[in-house]
Amino acid sequence: MALPTLTPEQRAEALAKAAEARKARSELLASIKAGKTTIDKVLAKAKEDKTIGKTKVKQLLMAVPGLGAVKVASLLEKAGIDAERRAAGLGERQRGALIDALK
Repeated sequence: MALPTLTPEQRAEALAKAAEARKARSELLASIKAGKTTIDKVLAKAKEDKTIGKTKVKQLLMAVPGLGAVKVASLLEKAGIDAERRAAGLGERQRGALIDALK
């Protein structure tokens, strides 16, 4: 399927929207890293908040202080979550298993 041809105005609008989404995601990850919000609160809001919902669970976990790539991979495996899964795509059981594994 070919991509639609965009006018310069549409292209500029799409670029601005993408930059805004990246900024919001960056702020979210920074707040997790700083300890201002917890991963369980973030995951609870994943269905309503577009920014959280479109963020990969692996990215969210990597922002948690004390978790690195190996621990995150282990947590995801224990909870039965694919590394490419986005936060909005988690089921209740997966979310619960992940939060329990973090404790």
